[in-house]
Amino acid sequence: MGNIMESLRLVELQVIAFILVFSVSGLVPLLDLVFPAFTSAYVLVLSRCVFPSRGSSVGSRSQEIFQRSKFFRSYVVLGTTIGLFLPLAYVLGGFARADDHAVRSATPHLFLLSCQILTENVISGLSLFSPPVRVLVPLLYTVRRIFVIIDWLNDVWTNQTLPPSSQLKYIAWFWFGRSLPVANLVYFSINLFGFLIPKFLPRSFEKYFRDRNEIHAKTEEDKRSAAINKAQPTDNMKKAD
Repeated sequence: MGNIMESLRLVELQVIAFILVFSVSGLVPLLDLVFPAFTSAYVLVLSRCVFPSRGSSVGSRSQEIFQRSKFFRSYVVLGTTIGLFLPLAYVLGGFARADDHAVRSATPHLFLLSCQILTENVISGLSLFSPPVRVLVPLLYTVRRIFVIIDWLNDVWTNQTLPPSSQLKYIAWFWFGRSLPVANLVYFSINLFGFLIPKFLPRSFEKYFRDRNEIHAKTEEDKRSAAINKAQPTDNMKKAD
């Protein structure tokens, strides 16, 4: 628990605040409210019954699956900007403009992404979770959020119209609201089909089974060494007789 509390830095506490606000606001559908609880329970079952962690037995080697290169950091920053900061600005702008439609359309995506960020940050600091389990968290959340983003996209493109003779600021806000779900759909579709499934997931399984084989080989070697050491005194006693 001490490690968990230490990992809840300022950003995580802000994410928790977002989750609480979105949960009680009535703007998140019941299915999306239940999804984080289901995902957390499923991840715990996998970590105990299917892919138990072996990280503590493989020495001090880092549990990171990907090295954090400059390109990878830039990629993550881009996704955080498109997926979190801009939608949050859109929702806050919707509150300021009394645009209930904008707030309601973007809130489910923000809620799920906030839950994903919190879950990833918590399990990344715990040796309880193996690489395959840690990768399945963004994979499951991204699949669900793509469907939510499609609903968001359909909502702002079919149910919102721009009044004639609108001022420039209203035109900019209207097209900002339309372009935001498009950008999110493009980015997270590329993230799912171009990174998580073909790269991140196979590497996590490769690392997991490689570590498991190393542990198995070391265990067998220790057993052989113990058997040899146990047999040596017996041979010496026979020679003495």
